[in-house]
Parts: sequence; structure tokens; C-alpha cells
Amino acid sequence: MKKYTLPLVVVILIAIGFYANNALKDETKVADCGSVTIANMNWASAQAIAEIDNIILTHGYNCNVELVPGDTMPTFTSMNEKGEPDVAPELWSNSIRIPLDAAKEEGRLIPTGYVFKEGGEEGWFIPEATLTANPELKTWEDVIARPDLFPNPENPERGALVGCPAGWACQIINQNLYEAYDMEAKGWDLIDPGSSAGLDALINKAVNDGDNILTYYWAPTAILGKLPMYMLQPNVEHDKDEWENCTGVADCANPVPNAWGFSAVETVVSANFAEEASIAMDYMSQRSIANAALNQLLAWMADNQADGLEAAKYYLENNQDDWSSWVSEDVKERVLAAL
Repeated sequence: MKKYTLPLVVVILIAIGFYANNALKDETKVADCGSVTIANMNWASAQAIAEIDNIILTHGYNCNVELVPGDTMPTFTSMNEKGEPDVAPELWSNSIRIPLDAAKEEGRLIPTGYVFKEGGEEGWFIPEATLTANPELKTWEDVIARPDLFPNPENPERGALVGCPAGWACQIINQNLYEAYDMEAKGWDLIDPGSSAGLDALINKAVNDGDNILTYYWAPTAILGKLPMYMLQPNVEHDKDEWENCTGVADCANPVPNAWGFSAVETVVSANFAEEASIAMDYMSQRSIANAALNQLLAWMADNQADGLEAAKYYLENNQDDWSSWVSEDVKERVLAAL
């Protein structure tokens, strides 16, 4: 059989045509991104994530991005009723679970996934140094049995559980859990720290002075990124019905032991955006950040008094192994070139 060999120049031209065609498809897809409005919520982690999205979509996908001021309820209401903005990057969905579930079911809002890989975390914490010195203290009931290890500075004969400032939803929850576990009769006082700054100051002082403290806290946060704290394990499973009907309700008459459940922190987009911005949706569905990485980023923000944009650039420059899995290699290169 006679063999035919294509001239080298023809092979080269075919290869060039193949790659040029694929590149054209990629560029067309990038060009189709269009305009994107992103809610820039008024707390540190949400601002950092909004700016991460801004940088990647702007420079990686050639989107025309606009950040708009937002907060949980106003942003959700606007997206649900008007389809604006296009994206809420960090929505603590447990706080709006019922209307959000209805919006999802009716197709007005589309979740793209959990922005925090492990979800938001809430619970009772002790310093890791306390656990090292008392390795038996792993659960809530382990600690409740030892008020002597966590003395109330104003009444050292009793233990102190540091709860939430007045007006916070978690103040109600901590009060009900305090009553459910009969902590007053077991030698405990529930302490109001007065403010967010007061709560942080109490934790900072205890850890830095080598003292014990039992406190409510949540993650991702700068405190947990800077200080070695251990989240105690509850002795019961989360009871959703009990939580909605009593644990989270002010002045519940008969609270029973319960525990915080999984706190879903989602990225949610409007239905129109999901249909029209497929390339941005591809990115959003991949973007998820580990809580430990966010704790560290928030600690860096606090230490450096950095804003969301500065934090986003810091994260992208120093965590390439994390975020490169969200995007293609060419998108990664364009983002890095823009930093």
C-alpha cells in the first residue's frame, strides 16, 4: 500500500487552524459574559469575597462588574422581587430560610453552592490551652460540670458563660440553651459582653493571659484566625423544629437541650443571571473557600486594617493553589497578570 505524507507546512496550518478555532470559541465565551452586579455586603468576609469575584470575573472573563451595597435582608428582598443584583456572594441562608426556600422552589433565585466549604460555624469555644491542660473537656456537658475552671471575675465562686450582646439573635439562643441545660443551678452565670468589641476583648485577654474562658463565637472570623480556640461538641443533635419553635424564640417557656445546626452560607444568583451568564455561572459553581483560609484572611485584614479589595488581592496572590482549581489555566494567568 502506498503511503501519503502531508507536507509539513500543511500540518502546521491545520494545527494553527485547530488552536485558533478553539481560542476563538474561548474568546467568544469570555466576550459573552456581559454585565454583572454583585452585592457588596457590609461585613469583612463578604466584602473580601465580593472583591475576589470582581477581580476574577473582570480580568479572567472580561465581565463588566459593578459592586453594589448590600445586606442580608435588603439584598435578598431586592433579588427576590426585582432580580437585582445578579449575585449575593455570601448569604447566611438560615436567617431567611423559609422565604429563600420558596424563592428557590419557584425558580426566582438559584443557589450555586456553599461559599464556605464547611458552612458557617457557631457554638461554644474554649482556648486550646484549656483543652491541653484538661483534655477531658470535649463536650458542652463536660464543661458544664466544671464551673470552677471558668470563674466569673465578678463572682469567682460561679462559672461564667460569655454569651452575645443584647439585640443579637444569638443572645436569645444562648439564654435558652443556658436555661435548657439548667446552668444557673449548676453554678453558672450568663454574661452579656456588651458589644462585639467587648466580646472580642474578653476572648483576647483570656487567651493572652493564659486564663480559661467559655464563650459563644462563630466562624469564619478574625478572632478564630488569630487565636487558638477549640469548639466544644454538643451532646445532642440539632433539632430543627425545636430550634424554630423555641431555641431561637425569645421568652420560650420550656427550652430543652439543643445544638446549633449546619449554618449554610451560600452564593445565590437571580434566575435571569443564571440563564444569561453561563461563563460566570461556571466560575460561581466552582468557587468555595475553606473556613481555615478565610479565618486567616480575616485575621490579616484586621491586623493590616485592610479593605475588601486589598484582602482579595492578598488572597489571590498567596493562595493560588486554592483558587486555581476554580478556573482554567488561561484565566488564572490573566488574573495573576492583573494583580
